[in-house]
This record gives sequence, C-alpha cells and structure tokens, in this order.
Amino acid sequence: MNFTEIAEARQSCRSYNPDRAVEREKLDCILASARLSPSACNGQPYHITVCQGDAAKKVAGATQGMGMNKFASDAPVLLVLSEKPYVATAALGAKVKGNDYRSIDIGILSAFITAEATAQGLGTCILGWLDDSAIRKICGLDGAVRLVITLGYAKDGDKLRTKKRKNMTDLVSMVE
Repeated sequence: MNFTEIAEARQSCRSYNPDRAVEREKLDCILASARLSPSACNGQPYHITVCQGDAAKKVAGATQGMGMNKFASDAPVLLVLSEKPYVATAALGAKVKGNDYRSIDIGILSAFITAEATAQGLGTCILGWLDDSAIRKICGLDGAVRLVITLGYAKDGDKLRTKKRKNMTDLVSMVE
C-alpha cells in the first residue's frame, strides 16, 4: 500500500473481533513505525504502554464513562499514549512560542500508529474520552494519559465507510 491507499483505507474501527489476537510481528511493526515518528527536537515526549489481556480490559473500562466507547472491550490491544517531559530545547521553544509541542507530537505519533496498523490489515480507533487517573493507576504511569488507541482485527463484514471530508477548496488555500 502507498500512503494514499493507507489514508483511504483507514477508518475508526468500532467493531472488533474479540477472538482474533494481534500477531506479535504486526505489533512490532507498528511500534517500530511509531518509534520513527517525528517530534519536536526529536525529543519523543511520550510513552507507549501496550495493554493486552486483563490490562486491556481494565483500560477499556476506563474509556467507557457515560456509555462511551463500548466497543473498546472487544479490542485485543490498547495502546496508551502518555506524556513524558520535553527535552530542554523543545521545552524552551514551547515556552518562548507558547506552543504545546508535546500534544502535536502525540498527534503525529497517533497518525504513524494508525497508518502502520492499517498497512498491517488491522483496525484502530483513537480515543480521547478516558479516565486519566484510572489508566495511570492500571498502567503504573506518572505522565498524563492523552490518548488510547484500540487495535485489532475488525469483525467480518465491517465494511469501509464513505469518508466525509471537506471539499479541497474549503480546506486549502494557496498564497504566492
């Protein structure tokens, strides 16, 4: 798959096959791509915690407040993305420019993870609705949990949905 094909094929999966495990080789490829994700000053101010088995079920539960994300319990793998401190140069840049580079870096990391998962034939969903303190306790984390990504095989019959996106003219302008 080229990148455009990956972008066209990737969608938020909300229907996982709970009986089909993610192969270690595919998980390793996803994590290797995540490691190559660009970040401010190459600081990688985040940590990825891979949750499987009971840990995945507990983390899934911590994303389901107010009836949200019920499908997360069927995903065999949950990736918890938490913050780590900036490297000194990125911290200085964030302070001087008033820009939250760490959140930007975690967003880019998420894109790399979900793109590689799609290339590996897996489904993903990026979850921002979560109980930070509960997940920190489950995973033994000291940094804020920013996102959880569900990962697994979609159930048979989970078809690619038509993408609803803005028109290019509404999204892009060119200045010369």
